Amino acid sequence: QLQIVESGGGLVQSGGSLRLSCAASSYTLDYYDIGWFRQAPGKEREGVSCINRSGTTTRYADSVKGRFTISRDNAKNTVYLQMNSLKPEDTAVYYCAATLPRRTVQAICVMPLMYDYWGQGTQVTVSS
Repeated sequence: QLQIVESGGGLVQSGGSLRLSCAASSYTLDYYDIGWFRQAPGKEREGVSCINRSGTTTRYADSVKGRFTISRDNAKNTVYLQMNSLKPEDTAVYYCAATLPRRTVQAICVMPLMYDYWGQGTQVTVSS
């Protein structure tokens, strides 16, 4: 069973930066497409950014384009989400999820139910 652990969340002022990490134990992540999702109180879970298993294709939600960057280091079995120019509306619990490749990253990034494995989430709070 793939187990995913997120880290790197915290409290940051508006305009600041954070880097989230998604690491796996027991299994290698490079078989999987990876997505970062977030969920704010009272809102649905939304796809923030996704990357295919080789790292050659990415997808970003319109709300984070130009501010967030997803990357992966398969040698370190880790996927990253670099978040710059953070805004209060970015406040949410951020989840990393993995799925075996079955659809394009662009399609699957808006389908959280298609992801098979989820981390426990990490809180990101952006103060104004």
